[in-house]
Amino acid sequence: MKTLIEMRGITKVYPNGVIANNRVNLEISSGEIHAIVGENGAGKTTLMKILAGFVKPDEGEIFYKGEKIKISSPSEALEKGIGMVHQHFMLVPSLTVAENIVLGMEPRKGLSFDLQKAISLTKEISKKYNMYVNPNSKVKDIPVGMKQKVEILKSLLRGAEILILDEPTAVLTPQETESLFESLLTLKKQGHTIIFITHKLKEVKKISDRITVMKKGRNVATIATQEVSEKEISQMMVGRDVIFEVEKLPVKPGKIVLEVKNLRAFSENGRMMLKNINFAVREREIVGIAGVAGNGQSELVEILSGLRKAERGQILINGIDITNKSTKIIRNNKVSHIPEDRMKYGTALEATVEENLISDRYDKPEFNRILILNKKKIQTETEKLVKEFNIAVNSVKTKIKMLSGGNVQKVVVAREISSNPCLLLANQPTRGVDIGGREFVHRKLIEMREKSVGILLISSDIDELMCLSDRLLIIYEGELVAAFSDVDKINEEEIGLYMLGIKKQNEITLREEMI
Repeated sequence: MKTLIEMRGITKVYPNGVIANNRVNLEISSGEIHAIVGENGAGKTTLMKILAGFVKPDEGEIFYKGEKIKISSPSEALEKGIGMVHQHFMLVPSLTVAENIVLGMEPRKGLSFDLQKAISLTKEISKKYNMYVNPNSKVKDIPVGMKQKVEILKSLLRGAEILILDEPTAVLTPQETESLFESLLTLKKQGHTIIFITHKLKEVKKISDRITVMKKGRNVATIATQEVSEKEISQMMVGRDVIFEVEKLPVKPGKIVLEVKNLRAFSENGRMMLKNINFAVREREIVGIAGVAGNGQSELVEILSGLRKAERGQILINGIDITNKSTKIIRNNKVSHIPEDRMKYGTALEATVEENLISDRYDKPEFNRILILNKKKIQTETEKLVKEFNIAVNSVKTKIKMLSGGNVQKVVVAREISSNPCLLLANQPTRGVDIGGREFVHRKLIEMREKSVGILLISSDIDELMCLSDRLLIIYEGELVAAFSDVDKINEEEIGLYMLGIKKQNEITLREEMI
């Protein structure tokens, strides 16, 4: 295949001294699907943001079809046919699909916005690329997989020949992932070039033609996908063998630590988000909850952790009613919480790593002597956690906002796991964490289970849920539609059908499996 894009000697050093890219060379061939993999902080996203015009390199050159080019902004990149779809969608929820797709290049009828033309353009481009969307639907009302298609169609309408996708399957069901892959293969057949950043090596093997492995800001290998195994890719990424499924010894669940009865809740706009939810979590048990984003699982965890009020129902921790109690009271009942949004709820970005690690235990006697902080003890304890949880930071005095996303997540995980809980609410505990970090977090969750902790695990990663869960619950439109006590007997495709609302268990089976 002919070289389409060539990046030579790309170097990017951030103001805090972090070398994101160190003289990176990369070639992308015309019409290929090219995967870029690497641990957190390996430099893969920065490299692609440079190509898409979001970040300016300090050194290096970019060639497009053999001609040297300069890309100073995303709009310049799009003019050259390069578009990027970010992991966190950049759509306007209150607008329709058609309005989002034409946003910034709206068709006009005189001085007015031509809505019918926008709808027509949306239909044409969705048909051309076999990515069917409803142009009249509000973006806030469509599923995650559809939102991703809207983002891709936005780039295609603007003439993108090269599509960069950042973690494109992070929150998709198996069926949505399969649909996305079909769309990508259609784009490839029509001459488009796809670059995608991912942690999911199974998907890399399935869809890509070539793989580039990055490590510590460098390109360590570019290889044909068919010539390398998942194990070999992970070894190149991490520098050691990675265990994809941690060993989980059979244990007998103990007493109930969390009991949820007839829980009901509404969103801010009056939509019912939870419909009479009933389930329990026991000691030495990991209960997983699967569901497409936006189906009530986030609201459930917010209520359990004290961040949101329930409309009705009851929540018991070790038999104590903590319904609608404050976060402090709930934490005092030995509940810890790894939040879905680590930046909003999990950390204080202007505070140091040390301050974030100790933020839930400043008032404990070992750290606080009559309102005087034991700074030496605090530093010793936090340095121990940094080492134990392999947090990449030079000093615990570093502000947490200077860390990579994966290392911020490790800080949150370290604090919550080390707080000696009886119940851990783990909401997307490995989101943004690389393959080595993921293995580490999984080991820690299994260790907690073996130490009699009850764990409620919410994840968009079905592999993670199937690997860790003793029981699995599935939520759809705020309702628990399925429950399985033998996770080994179900597969990803079946889980996906329940997540999409295509299947639902009968009431008797559901009740029996719930507790």
